[in-house]
Amino acid sequence: MPTGIALQDPRATLFAAAERVLIRDGVGGLTSRAVTEEAGVAKGVLHRHFVDFDDFLAELIRDHIALLGVESSRLDESVGRGSLVSNLADALMRIFTPTALGLIAVAGTRNDVRVRLRAGTPSGIPILTESTAMIASYLRAERQLGRLTLQADTERLAFALIGTGHLLFAGELGGLPDDDAVEEVVESIIVGAEPGLRP
Repeated sequence: MPTGIALQDPRATLFAAAERVLIRDGVGGLTSRAVTEEAGVAKGVLHRHFVDFDDFLAELIRDHIALLGVESSRLDESVGRGSLVSNLADALMRIFTPTALGLIAVAGTRNDVRVRLRAGTPSGIPILTESTAMIASYLRAERQLGRLTLQADTERLAFALIGTGHLLFAGELGGLPDDDAVEEVVESIIVGAEPGLRP
């Protein structure tokens, strides 16, 4: 990009570029040079807006975590509607996008990034921790409506759904699992917690 031309939103431009690099080249290819080249800006642009590259990555992950709030609201709207299996499967498919999977890998492999995220995510791996809380909140609401048994441990169910979901989505090389595979996994986890259903 020629010097002297101001970016309208440099953070958004750099974040979008980083997501493209992450999806195309993986965690190993996500460098400050790759991001600025993808964005078409000088390397100094990134360092004018962020302390260093780890700060940039932490802010990118925080930005993605903020988007989970939208997904949480969408999931809350499904409480009492449709089937639990389809609602949860749909939520997992929205949580585990290629970008999210890449950012989870970044948070899991870059200790300095994780340390910078500790204020907002004091334990666990960022994105996975927030997603687990989102699913647990939904399950509690469904339990209050009687769509889960009173004995259902919503925290453990959420942990199992996110943990298994992450393994399922991250294990698909070059693609994402199909809807049926996701629903089958969800059903196998919650079957004992639905009234009248036992494994």
